[in-house]
Amino acid sequence: MIVIANFLLFQLAWFACVIGGANEMPWVGPVFVLVFVVIHLWLSTHPGIATNPIAECKLLVCAAVIGVLVDSLLVTTGWVSYPSGQFHSLFAPYWIVAMWVAFATTLNTSLAWLKKSIPVAVLFGAIGGPLAYLAGMKLGGIMILHPVLAYSYLALVWAIATPLMLSLATRFIEPGPTVTQTLTGME
Repeated sequence: MIVIANFLLFQLAWFACVIGGANEMPWVGPVFVLVFVVIHLWLSTHPGIATNPIAECKLLVCAAVIGVLVDSLLVTTGWVSYPSGQFHSLFAPYWIVAMWVAFATTLNTSLAWLKKSIPVAVLFGAIGGPLAYLAGMKLGGIMILHPVLAYSYLALVWAIATPLMLSLATRFIEPGPTVTQTLTGME
C-alpha cells in the first residue's frame, strides 16, 4: 500500500509542479512536494520500511543539489527556458528542483525495483527523464529551445543520475529493526 501511495503522490507532485510553473504559480508544486515529503518521512519511521527519516533527508538533499546542477546547466546553455519560478536567470526554477526531491522519495519505495539492475536503471533514466521533460513541455511548464541538444543532454544525464541516486538511496539506508523484531520487542 505504501508503494502505491508513494507512486500516486509522486505523480500528483509532478503535475502540481508543472501546472503551477506553467500558470505563473510556481509555489504550488513546492508546497505540495513539502507536504508529500513530510508524509514520506513520517512513513519512513514505520516498521518494515527499508529506510528511515535521516537516510531519506540525506537522499532528498543530494537530489536537490543534483537537480539544481542538471537543470541550471540546461538554462545557462539556453537549451531550455521556464515561464516562472526562477530566482535568477542562470538557475533552474525552484519548482523543478522540488520535482527532483519528489523523485528521490520514490527511490526506496515505488522505484526500489530499479536497484536490482543497473542497466535497467540506466535505460529507465535515459528514456524516462527526457519523456518527463517532453510531457512538461506539452503542459507549458518548460520551453525546449534546442530539442536535439536538450534531449540528448537529458538522456545522458538521467542515464547517469538514476543509477547514481539509486546507489545513494542504498548507501544512506541505515539498518533498523525488522518488522519481526519490532513486533516481538527484540532489537
